[in-house]
Amino acid sequence: MSRVWGILAVSLLLPWAARAQEPSPDPRDQQIQELRDRLEKLERVVAELQKEKSEAASAAPAAPVAPEPVSNQPVPTAATVAMDHSMEQAPVSGVVERRYPSLHFRGFGDVDFSATDDKATKSGFNMGQFILHMSSPLSERVSVFGETSFSATATGYNVDVERLLIRYDYNDYFKLSFGRYHTPINYWNTAFHHGLWLQTTIARPEMIRFGGRFQPVHFLGMLAEGAIPSGPVGLQYNVGLGNGRGGNIARAGDAGDVNNNRAWVASIFARPAALNGLQVGGALYGDLISPSPALAGNPTFRELISSAHIVWTRETPEFLAEFAHVRHRNSLNQEEYNSDAAYAQIAYRLPGEAGKWKPYYRFEWSNISPNDPLFSTATQTAPVVLDLTGSTLGVRYDITNFAAFKAEFRHTSRRAVDPVINGVFLQTSFTF
Repeated sequence: MSRVWGILAVSLLLPWAARAQEPSPDPRDQQIQELRDRLEKLERVVAELQKEKSEAASAAPAAPVAPEPVSNQPVPTAATVAMDHSMEQAPVSGVVERRYPSLHFRGFGDVDFSATDDKATKSGFNMGQFILHMSSPLSERVSVFGETSFSATATGYNVDVERLLIRYDYNDYFKLSFGRYHTPINYWNTAFHHGLWLQTTIARPEMIRFGGRFQPVHFLGMLAEGAIPSGPVGLQYNVGLGNGRGGNIARAGDAGDVNNNRAWVASIFARPAALNGLQVGGALYGDLISPSPALAGNPTFRELISSAHIVWTRETPEFLAEFAHVRHRNSLNQEEYNSDAAYAQIAYRLPGEAGKWKPYYRFEWSNISPNDPLFSTATQTAPVVLDLTGSTLGVRYDITNFAAFKAEFRHTSRRAVDPVINGVFLQTSFTF
């Protein structure tokens, strides 16, 4: 019996002894196994996501593949755009392919209404100018720009080449152009062209209006322009040589100079980097005028114009102020005639949801020498230039980014010949 109990005890103790002799599991092995399990789960998730993505791509239509850019079409420079100042206020979005030549168009138009207490004029609607801007690069550095106007008259429409020039951009410090351009004699004449949508107001200031005689609006010749190394001051210059005024001094000498004397113009202005929107500058213009029809004794007149401007082009507020002095000297008796003109304009774009509204006010003043034969003699195309004191109160409402309504009340007083005139003026101007 004791032998049986011994056998049973041995049989029960042997398995326990065997398990006691086995090594205990290593904790690092357990961690490795857990990491393997996690990796297997992640691999299964990634495989499922890739399968879903491939099924969705096969079900969707294939997207068109953009063509590779042509080797002779690099990113365009601003050579052509710089001549078209309108591009500064409404830049064209998108990448334009470079081809030589590559013609681009832009148009402007306006429709006007006027009503005044001047009995010599009639109220009603008037078709404004239809303007076409055309530009094209000819190479990396050479570009052309043209501006054509279609103006309504009593007998139809007049077509005029307002600007046509070719320009070579050597670098930022030297750009040379040849052709017909707006005389860089003051700020307004180079910032706002024939497309009236560009400017805040309906009409230009009297001192630089189209068809006026106080200052030459157009100039035919050559013009050098560019930046002057000046750091944060931001100096820039314009220097031009050309035909200047024609026999009708309201127009440039497009068909050739009326005498053997070249006109010249030089301007300099600063755009400080620390005051974005500020521009301060001045200009000089010299010419020898041979009026047609000739005056008694057939005199010529030495003309010297000096001007200055200060502008703040931000819209909250916008401020423009300019002054010009015109001196004419009779070549026969050396008599001098001095005339002055100036304007100041302020506008403010309303904040918030009222930002489409932009009220403005402009004051104009001129003191014209009454004995100056070039201003006091009327012609078939240009009236007498008179003293002026005027105020313009108006508002601009931008219908879209490319069209605007404008409404103005003007109070104008001229010397002797014309009485005080009050008027209401409306305009719809647009660009496309």
